[in-house]
Amino acid sequence: MRDNWNSRDNDANCEGFPGQFETGKEVGFYTLGCKVNQYDTQAIIEQFRARGYSVVDFDQKADIYVINTCTVTNLADRKSRQMIRKAHRANPDAVIVVAGCFAQRAAYEAAKIPGVKLVLGTQYRNEIVDLIEMVQKTGRPMIKVKDIMDSKDFEDTPISSYQGRTRAILKIQEGCNQFCSYCIIPYTRGPIRSRQAHDVLQEANRLAEAGYKEIVLTGIHLASYGTDLEGVNLVSLLEDISAIHGLARVRLGSLEPNFINDDFIDGIRDLIKVCRHFHIPLQSGSDATLKRMNRKYTTLEYAETIEKIRNSFPDAAITTDVMAGFPGETENEFQESTEFVKQMEFSRLHVFQYSPREGTPAAKMAPQVPAAEKEERSRRLIEIGHQLAERYMERFVNRIEKVYFEQKCPDFSDCYEGYTQHYIRVVVKSSEDIRGLIPDVHLEKTEGDYMLGRLLN
Repeated sequence: MRDNWNSRDNDANCEGFPGQFETGKEVGFYTLGCKVNQYDTQAIIEQFRARGYSVVDFDQKADIYVINTCTVTNLADRKSRQMIRKAHRANPDAVIVVAGCFAQRAAYEAAKIPGVKLVLGTQYRNEIVDLIEMVQKTGRPMIKVKDIMDSKDFEDTPISSYQGRTRAILKIQEGCNQFCSYCIIPYTRGPIRSRQAHDVLQEANRLAEAGYKEIVLTGIHLASYGTDLEGVNLVSLLEDISAIHGLARVRLGSLEPNFINDDFIDGIRDLIKVCRHFHIPLQSGSDATLKRMNRKYTTLEYAETIEKIRNSFPDAAITTDVMAGFPGETENEFQESTEFVKQMEFSRLHVFQYSPREGTPAAKMAPQVPAAEKEERSRRLIEIGHQLAERYMERFVNRIEKVYFEQKCPDFSDCYEGYTQHYIRVVVKSSEDIRGLIPDVHLEKTEGDYMLGRLLN
């Protein structure tokens, strides 16, 4: 990619960045984007703490700021730049580190933003503290970004806890080989690389010993886990994780529909710790649109996958992503998409408007859908999503479900909220602190996007 510094072993030093500065001991973090980025930030935080640095809130004045960026949309790019500038305003003398997908895609653009002293991309996370200290020592800013397509191995960045959360994210996979026509991520994350199973299990055990009862497995293309390894796949990994003492739940991140087959469904059927919640991106319910998107399935194949899941797990929550306004999407194609969404009876929709990404085939496709039309289609899909979510939750009225309580309700002192294994948000009243517990709850009624319940024990 044109903006990246393509080098396996060498750094590029950006000229014209003045300033010697003292070594700082306080560092603030800001993370944009997906759960993979959230995991990567936690791994970096632990490296700083191991070296004696204090982690402070991003809004505080700090000696070092690390912004872990996203580039999935133009809005993500803009937000990344805003956070970099915000850090520079908070402390013009701070060392600002730009990491993540925006840094990988546009390293020199990131380097030109005032205050940036280190651009890291989506690799070299294990070296971040050393690199910062080198920048501090020499006073010379640095770009440490290489051609991501040359990456062959998973960069293991282990964690031992997950600050401020009762659910822990565990990254097991990196990269994507699908190259959907709208998506920049394969160009910023590189090819598929799976984490060694023994490293995953060591970390899962550490997290369970630290008190985490639910672990969320995540990756850029999670369902491809193990395709580059010998003798392991996602099912065998789930079997081993399910055997960990003290762990109550394993939740799966996004799974591509064409990777979910009979072996996968049969393999997890008896794994009771695996949550019956499957996030399976659709993107469009029109075959013509799916073809332009370079998605690797038809609506019929997608529907067959959902049917297989529901035959084995009748109450399974199926959540999805749907895009509004992909280039060339006609009103008829959009109508096909909305009708298909209704037929699939999803439990929740994540709706987003198409955003052109430079460097992807879709950015050059014509005609581009006008912004006002994308907004209107998005609004219609969101309304359908609300209806489907309420209909799904209605199934559970008067049922007893186990709920993993994660936090207090923001506005009430005696109110707590958590999630069922089907990813239904539940709110209850309790005079005792029930965070981190998984009690039985009688689900009484729906209330907007959540359910009200009553503790039974």
